[in-house]
This record gives sequence, C-alpha cells and structure tokens, in this order.
Amino acid sequence: MKSATPPNGHMPQRLAPEREFAMCFTSTPRGARLARRLVSHRLNDWGHPYTTPANETLTLIAAELAANAVRHGTVPGRDFHLQLTRGDDVYRIEVSDTRAEKQPPPAPPVTDSASESGRGLLLVAALSDAWGVTPRRAAPGKTVWAELQVKAEGHPQQNARCEGRRQ
Repeated sequence: MKSATPPNGHMPQRLAPEREFAMCFTSTPRGARLARRLVSHRLNDWGHPYTTPANETLTLIAAELAANAVRHGTVPGRDFHLQLTRGDDVYRIEVSDTRAEKQPPPAPPVTDSASESGRGLLLVAALSDAWGVTPRRAAPGKTVWAELQVKAEGHPQQNARCEGRRQ
C-alpha cells in the first residue's frame, strides 16, 4: 500500500545502508537535471544499467522530486539535497529543501487533462512502493522521500504485479 506521511510524521528508519549517494545541488533547473543524471550514473555503477527498469524508474522518481524541490521549495541562495540509499532490496530517494511551509498534499491532486504541469507527485505515487514528506532532520525545511523495492536482477518489484496475466 502506498502511503504519504506516516502517522507519526517520521520517516521509517533504515539499518546501515549497503550503499549511499548524497549531494547538494543548486535550486535551478540545471541542478535538477544534474541530480537526475548523477542518480542514473550511480545506479549504473551499483549494477543497474541505464536501460533497466530499476534505473529508469528510480531516475524518473529522482527527477520528479528534484524538479518539485526547484519549483516549489526554492529559497534564494539555498540548495536542495538529494540522497539515494540502497538497503537490502529497497532503494530510497530523499530530496530535502528549505521551504517547510510549502508541503505537498497528502495525496497527489487530480490534474486537469489540459494542464501542462502538476503530474509529478502522481508519477512518484504510481512508480514508488511508498512515499511521504517529513520535516528536514538537521535544518529548516522538509524532506520528500520515495521507496522502491527492486529484485536482485534489477527489476522493480511492481513489475511482478503483471506476472500471471496472459496476453
């Protein structure tokens, strides 16, 4: 079941991650593009080649969260922080910005089909196994996070939902 913010408002804690990538980026479209590219490169280095469903799905989630941080979480002169963590078969992407007062809605809003924007959280919710928003840990702001379970061979668990269907 997908979730927004957990009832206690805190992110689930993970034991020691197997791998971790973290970096600050400028709160500009260029910073968001760089974050997306570095996530894809890191996943490739971790054994999920560029064209695998795991790399493509996690890269898209990171791109949407980074774009939202730039569009809705920008404070002049402040960067956003991205963290990609791999633990067991779960990947977690966290994007933190300094605008605590601009929270995403608990459920992605339904957008007008003619609208040119507003689908980022719908994509995150559809592609991830869980997502939410929590207060930023060591600084003012918020952290929007998403998790995706990935099988050892690099395919997201969500693709297993289609198994057993005949076409």
